Amino acid sequence: MWSQVMENDSTSAFEGFILVGFSDRPHLELILFVVVLTFYLLTLLGNMTIILLSVVDSRLHTPMYFFLANLSFLDMCFTTGSIPQMLYNLRGADKTISYLGCAIQLYFVLALGGVECVLLAVMAYDRYAAVCKPLHYTVIMHPRLCGQLASVAWLSGFGNSLIMAPQTLMLPRCGHRRVDHFLCEMPALIGMACVDTMTLEALAFALAIFIILAPLILILISYGYIAQAVLRIKSAAGRKKAFNTCSSHLIVVSLFYGTIIYMYLQPANTYSQDQGKFLTLFYTIVTPSVNPLIYTLRNKDVKEAMKKVLGKGEAKVE
Repeated sequence: MWSQVMENDSTSAFEGFILVGFSDRPHLELILFVVVLTFYLLTLLGNMTIILLSVVDSRLHTPMYFFLANLSFLDMCFTTGSIPQMLYNLRGADKTISYLGCAIQLYFVLALGGVECVLLAVMAYDRYAAVCKPLHYTVIMHPRLCGQLASVAWLSGFGNSLIMAPQTLMLPRCGHRRVDHFLCEMPALIGMACVDTMTLEALAFALAIFIILAPLILILISYGYIAQAVLRIKSAAGRKKAFNTCSSHLIVVSLFYGTIIYMYLQPANTYSQDQGKFLTLFYTIVTPSVNPLIYTLRNKDVKEAMKKVLGKGEAKVE
């Protein structure tokens, strides 16, 4: 019995997987192709702009924009790791992905999602230091600490994926190749298994406490102190400035965590594939594309830096 399972799994590993995606809704595929491609191009343009501005404008050489540039680079990597394959599968009848391609995609989706959880918590701490400890901000958030915090975020995400991705891929699937999703995501792959996955789900939940819930708790604690500090500010202008400093980050946190908690903190047997697909579509293409817009529209420094760069470009043309 076991040898038959292993033989079937070896065959499916050689042949790769079939990403079902939205093939049950063929009338949506062309529309989704155009929408996904548009959002992907906007993601690349918006996040490359943020990174460029944070490098060329000296006024943006601060911890806040250092972490924002990290977030922009992260979003570009996250979308590039999943969207090209999605576009390929949406444009025609071929829905396949190689076993290696699926493994790489799973690893990076898990890793970069984990990095973003921790990075958002680091950014919340940065906002706490800026609002609650303004006189000591430059001392607290010195370049070395910023580099160390960013490194912790990246190492945490990739370390988590190094544990979960191989465990997920090694599950016996009894020859099943059809992944009821448009990318190789952990809940969908666990749902294909033909063995009891309770142990793996328990491990995933335990790691999610450290990668998802712990950063969220730190974010909530940081903003609890920030709210207290803002309420103590007497001037309306001062409160508005403090609110503008934090509101963009709060919006991004809400968008990201609203979907990621639903995706990874529920048992696989209660997981709705259709809801999962559209939620994954949201945090894969929508959130990374609107992040630069949120920070740009609500940030005076970024808008001034953009005007400065565009002004230089016009001067050179003339």
